[in-house]
Amino acid sequence: MNTLCHRPDTNNYRNLFLNDTPMMDMRAPTEFAQGAFPCAHSLPLMSDEERAEVGVCYKNRGQAAAIELGNNLVSGALREQRMQAWSEFARNNPDGYLYCFRGGLRSQTVQRWLRDAGIDYPLIEGGYKAMRQLLLEELQRSVERAEFILIAGKTGTGKTRVIDQLERCADLEGLAKHRGSSFGALLEPQPRQIDFENALSIVLMKLLADGEKTIYLEDEGRLIGRLYLPDVLQEKMKAAPMVVVEQTMSQRIDIVVEDYVLDLGKRFLTAYGERGPQLHCEKLQSDLDRIRKRLGGERHTQVSALMTAAFEQQWRDGDMSLHRQWVDALLDQYYDAMYDYQLSQRVGQVLFRGGRDEVVQWVGGAA
Repeated sequence: MNTLCHRPDTNNYRNLFLNDTPMMDMRAPTEFAQGAFPCAHSLPLMSDEERAEVGVCYKNRGQAAAIELGNNLVSGALREQRMQAWSEFARNNPDGYLYCFRGGLRSQTVQRWLRDAGIDYPLIEGGYKAMRQLLLEELQRSVERAEFILIAGKTGTGKTRVIDQLERCADLEGLAKHRGSSFGALLEPQPRQIDFENALSIVLMKLLADGEKTIYLEDEGRLIGRLYLPDVLQEKMKAAPMVVVEQTMSQRIDIVVEDYVLDLGKRFLTAYGERGPQLHCEKLQSDLDRIRKRLGGERHTQVSALMTAAFEQQWRDGDMSLHRQWVDALLDQYYDAMYDYQLSQRVGQVLFRGGRDEVVQWVGGAA
């Protein structure tokens, strides 16, 4: 008896993404690692090695021989093991779908095997390739359609904290898993460029689905860590109107110390135990070294010494006060001048200036 109600195969890719539909990806692990979707789970028909072997067979002996080899490779206990994983996913996600690269042989094979086991599970026609193409096209359309407003402001004003309180926003740094600055790398690795673009396209698609066009973005440069904003989005942001967050230098130092010393320090401690504090210090020193040329040799040496002294004092007696000194020096001597230049490159109108709470209130009133 069929354990799942029959649902037809689909090519309504947009609906899949709007509804965060669970997806079972039949592609090999390497394919999945090169690009995937937020709601996709890697449950491959074949391993990388098996897929490579079948590919050679297909090239030398044709499709029939390749299919026979694939069936031989994925058989017996190995097939049962994978069948168990696919069956469990299907039962836990009765509204989901499966797919392979083009919606062809691999997904059809798994669909048939599941059906033989009494599980009727639909596939996505066109597979990964068609869905990826849809997201590329939707990203272009979404950017053209959206009316972006940038949350701008100097480093440490807490722009991300504002973004976190807004409903109609796309958190670019959150999607990129990076805080945006030269010191912004987190312990979690950044996604691949393709995955970042896929996730961004889906977020914009969802925000625009209700017909409202206003979307708030944090003002970013071309790069967020090693990821780059799509060209079409960069161009749109250059002319977008802005809401500027303004905080005192002392308040900005508070934010930077909280994010880059306290919060990041806790993450290193959790991940590495007693080695965490030293690795945290080394990470920030390495980040500082990367901007040495732009900072200037003398200023780099001064800030590096302040940072070293700050960590030694923190480790010795828990006093965080010296951290404020190197942060102050970086904001005043490096980041503020860079922000002034970047702001001069924007041509969009400044709609409002104020502190974080005032900006949130203004956005709420403007909605």
